[in-house]
Amino acid sequence: MSIKEMIREHPQVGADYNEDLAEAVRHAMYCAAICNSCADACSTEPMDMSECIRKCMDCSDICQAVSRVAARRTAGNTVVIKSLLEACVIACKICAEECAKHDNAHCQRCAKMCRECFEDCLKALEGMQAAAAA
Repeated sequence: MSIKEMIREHPQVGADYNEDLAEAVRHAMYCAAICNSCADACSTEPMDMSECIRKCMDCSDICQAVSRVAARRTAGNTVVIKSLLEACVIACKICAEECAKHDNAHCQRCAKMCRECFEDCLKALEGMQAAAAA
């Protein structure tokens, strides 16, 4: 099953399918789960990981919001989607920078996923802005 196919098959999408936005939705779903798991793993580390946990949890929540709101294509609430993409870019950047400071495998994986999500959300946002300007 593919979220991208689900979005493409929506009756109100038609020729307005946005591949970059669909990819951002897909990666935001993964990023939400990975950040959530990383925060949980950080809670078992022997050192104080409270800052990392907070940034992972914030990123997870924002990514989940992106994946849910941007997957809804009825009546295209583009202002809100753009705002969420902007927030996701910021949250993913901050989380990736924090996780990259730690050598453990879960933080390294989380940092990588956050960078991928950051790039996809930025690309989707730029595409939406370019389409609005055209």
